[in-house]
Amino acid sequence: MPFGLTNALAMFMDLMNKVFKLFLDKFVIMFIDYILIYSSSPEKHEVYIRRVLQVLRGNQLYAKIDKYEFWLKEIVFLGHVISTEGILVSPRKVKALLKWERL
Repeated sequence: MPFGLTNALAMFMDLMNKVFKLFLDKFVIMFIDYILIYSSSPEKHEVYIRRVLQVLRGNQLYAKIDKYEFWLKEIVFLGHVISTEGILVSPRKVKALLKWERL
């Protein structure tokens, strides 16, 4: 890495955005090393998972499969709860704001 590891994160994000450019905001959301795959049906979801894994393999990128979770109905992602019901702010974040000491 030029300039040491200072720019490693930005360069990795740039690489991942380029690799998944065709899929971003269609069925993939990227954040650092998180790959969020979403769909409207189980059938589409299976197709999307296969596409993402093929893209990773095709670009010689490897994921630790034990760090990933598949087929979830609800997840917490970047401070939001995402489910079939919609997107909500995480209750933990709201709780922290309510406990915030007033001056």
